[in-house]
Order: sequence, then C-alpha cells, then structure tokens
Amino acid sequence: MTNQDSKTRVTVTAALIVIGDEILSGRTKDKNTGYIADYLTAIGIRLSEVRVVSDIEDEIVAAINALREKFDYVFTTGGIGPTHDDITADAVARALGVSIDVDPRAVAIMEKRYAPGDFTPARMRMARIPEGGELIKNSVSGAPGFMVQNVIVMAGVPRIMQVMLDDVAPRLKTGAKMISRTVRVERPEGIVAAGLSRVQEGHPDVQMGSYPFFVKEKLGTNLVLRSQDEGELEEALKSIWKMLEDEGFTEYSSEITTTGAAH
Repeated sequence: MTNQDSKTRVTVTAALIVIGDEILSGRTKDKNTGYIADYLTAIGIRLSEVRVVSDIEDEIVAAINALREKFDYVFTTGGIGPTHDDITADAVARALGVSIDVDPRAVAIMEKRYAPGDFTPARMRMARIPEGGELIKNSVSGAPGFMVQNVIVMAGVPRIMQVMLDDVAPRLKTGAKMISRTVRVERPEGIVAAGLSRVQEGHPDVQMGSYPFFVKEKLGTNLVLRSQDEGELEEALKSIWKMLEDEGFTEYSSEITTTGAAH
C-alpha cells in the first residue's frame, strides 16, 4: 500500500449528543441526526454513536467526557439559546476544564443583528463562549456556535444547525469515505440470512446488513454492503452474486449506491 493509499484509508470518527428535554418528551422531533449522519459520511467522517440527553448539566458533562476521548470529534445540538435551560456552553466549559465568559467576537456579530435596545441580557447569554473556542458562523440568526478542542457545539434548530455544519466542516480532518452497494432480493430476510452470514465470514472487513421491505404484499430484502475499500467491496459483491445463484434465487437486482459523494 502506498503512502497515499494509507492516507485515504484513515478512518475519522465522531459522536453526536442531542441535547434537550423537548426531544426526550417527544414535543420536538429530532430532524438533525439523519442530516448530520449523511453529511459526515459524505465528507469522510464516520458517525459512530448518538446519545440523547436531558437539560441537566451533569448529564451533558458526563456524555461529553465519555465521548471526547473515544472519538475524533463530538458534535452537540441544542441548548445554546437565550433561556435559563440553555446550558450546553456551561457544560462544555466544565467538561473541558476551561472558563467561560462573554466573547467580544460574538458580541460584535450579534450587535449587528439587533436594533439598539434589542440586544437584551438574555440574548447576551448566547455570546458566552468557553475559553479557546473557535466561533462557528450562523448566517441565519447571528448567534454563533463554537468549537473547543474536539467538541463542536451547534444549535438545535435544523436550519441553523445546517449552516453551522457548513461553516465548520472545512476545518475538520476527514478520512476515507464509505462506499456502499445494495442488492435487492425478492425473498424474505429469513431465507437469505444464512447465505449472507457465509459471505460475511469470507469478507470480514466489509460491513453487511439485511433490511426487509414489504411492497405490493410481497416480502423482500435489501442486502447492503459497505466498505472504505472499493476493491474489497467489489469482491464481496461478487460473492453475493454467487451465493444468490447457488441458492437458486432468481429474482434479484443491483441498486448500486455510493455514499461519500461531494456534499
């Protein structure tokens, strides 16, 4: 393997902490996790774990500390607004052992957004940034997110989160992108399972999964293969074709998809 090949095979990992009692109660539906997962996959970062935690500082601190040593990046959504229960910034500062205060850079940004007298003490809370934090631009409503060490703090409002993710993404290290192949088999999952297990044993470095579907009162299964190595993936795909032929399955088709295209 050449140095370039080695570099492109590097895996960069991330975790996501979704913060908010409103998510846990069901009052607000989480629309960010799927978007972030797709986005990170597309740029070469593997989202490996997601946690949902309540608006309790101890719980947020514990989640940050559990994940920041385990993964290259920890993303958070929610809890950086102007109200008393928006405590994410304080929790991040505490978890990292740094101070937190009103940041002149954030104040300057937000003063341009509000008319005189509208930049209230409550809104000033959104200008509090942990020591060492890099600001993350918010082109929707002004109040920035921030990145401290490997913790990336974003808003919970989907549109704001999305522009923050666009802003911070170029600063992140990325690794090999995940490629996937999907084979649609017009047979129930239980019938295909044994053959898929045998193929998986022969290709341990390729992730394989089976996902049933029900269309027009007929059960079928999507076999999904994922790998960072296109050569290994294609060899595994050939083994899938052979398994299906050997098992006498005649109704199947390829739905080749590639994740990791430029975002």
